[in-house]
Amino acid sequence: MSKVSSSESRLNLKNAEFDQETFSGRVFHFCKLTDPRNALLSASQLQNAKDIVTRHQKGENLGLTNEQLWKAKYEHDSAFHPDTGEKMFLPGRMSFWVPGNMIITGAMLAYQSTPQQVIFWQLANQSVNAVVNYTNRSGDADISTAELSANFLGATTLASGTALGIKKFAPKSMARLSPFFAVCAANGLNTSLMRSNEIKNGIPVLDEHGNELGKSSIAAQRAVGQVIVQRISCAIPAMALPLLGMIFLEKRYPALAKSKVGAPAAQVALVGFGLLFGNPLTCALFKQQSEISGGSLEPELALDPQIRAFYNKGL
Repeated sequence: MSKVSSSESRLNLKNAEFDQETFSGRVFHFCKLTDPRNALLSASQLQNAKDIVTRHQKGENLGLTNEQLWKAKYEHDSAFHPDTGEKMFLPGRMSFWVPGNMIITGAMLAYQSTPQQVIFWQLANQSVNAVVNYTNRSGDADISTAELSANFLGATTLASGTALGIKKFAPKSMARLSPFFAVCAANGLNTSLMRSNEIKNGIPVLDEHGNELGKSSIAAQRAVGQVIVQRISCAIPAMALPLLGMIFLEKRYPALAKSKVGAPAAQVALVGFGLLFGNPLTCALFKQQSEISGGSLEPELALDPQIRAFYNKGL
């Protein structure tokens, strides 16, 4: 039976339940943080989780077991921004990543026979990506409506142009992967543009005790680069592997693969399966609170090279 939290063995709910220095620990952490079931939590359930976390961190003894405290922590963290503490827009939460992307990504793979289909689904996909990037930006960096519009237009144009170009000029064997290459190209641009203010103005860097040392553009550049690698890596299980699954179905079950209903449904199911496992695996590639030496930051921060600084890379 689990122990009730006490002052002698009080959990620090600012930390993760699992060791974040190891890849496996980060995978378990993100499995709980990105669990799609968290997207179904009601406003009252999320508020209750927030109250538990807040009161526990203030030192109150709530008489809850460690399991109950960890459950509240991950429910809270799935919905509230780690830097600002504000409740995040539901479609932008990582717990909504699987249900929010499986239909759109499945449709991108299933419907690409005409330019209109390609452009429409790339437009839909970049709409979701823009929301996710904005919602999960690091720190409290803001971005204007004009910047949002320009960034969205640029990413959509790049994605559509890449997909159409590959379909027209690449070998037929590669043409079916045009949505994958389009998403990879657009993810790099979209993430960079949506978080350009972070790169310009910097993001908070903290010491090992959580005290802010200043804001760093260098840390922001690293954070954005890490997220781009994550997003592109996540496209592999979400798009490339489902395509292999469809090739198998076409050979084994040709009637299903040619069905106007069955084929898209199979694509969506395969994408959902790929995202369910790929999302936590790729989110775990880098530590959420990534580390950088003080000597690698801007000279104006005047930090000793021996000092370890930490920053939230975002998601």
